[in-house]
Amino acid sequence: MHKEDELVLVIPSKIIFEKGVWQGLKTDNLDYYINLIKNNCQFKRRGDVETDPSFQQIIPYIVFNFKDKYFLYKYLQKAGEKRLVNTYQLGVGGHINPIDGNADSKNILEAGMMREWSEEVDFKGNFLSKKLVGIMNDDTNPVEQVHLALVYNFEGDSPDISIKETDKMKGELVDIKNVGEYIKSSPGVWVKIVYNEYLSKLL
Repeated sequence: MHKEDELVLVIPSKIIFEKGVWQGLKTDNLDYYINLIKNNCQFKRRGDVETDPSFQQIIPYIVFNFKDKYFLYKYLQKAGEKRLVNTYQLGVGGHINPIDGNADSKNILEAGMMREWSEEVDFKGNFLSKKLVGIMNDDTNPVEQVHLALVYNFEGDSPDISIKETDKMKGELVDIKNVGEYIKSSPGVWVKIVYNEYLSKLL
């Protein structure tokens, strides 16, 4: 299936932003916004919403840590997006699809999040905690303008974690004190928002 024909979970922008639009990481009233998404989400063809800011595509964005080390992955030469080569990213995630459940299923967000996690990384350990730390919105460019990220922090009991697509990416655990240095050359806005508004505050 061509990626434009992929069905992705969305919520109308006028509903999610009915109390106002925010920029960056929202950390208050999270239960209200999660319930809003669960009660008003629907599937749309990806090609129809990629340039339509009247809908927000929901993206689980998972940050992983083992003790004081956080998981970063680096794009290698075979990465599909050449501008990302040799840059580091922080979040693991992607779109939520019908395979994760019906749009009215109450656990669709969790199901989509865990599917993306299992597709992207191999973690041989247990989770000490999984928590939603914020909902991220960025209107500074057309791509992020149509995506809304649910930012989670997974804490594991083992450092045994790796990227599955080893030909395109390489993963490593980095001390939280050094994460800012690793991501400073990344062209992505989301990774910097998560670092500046969440990780840096844990230092």
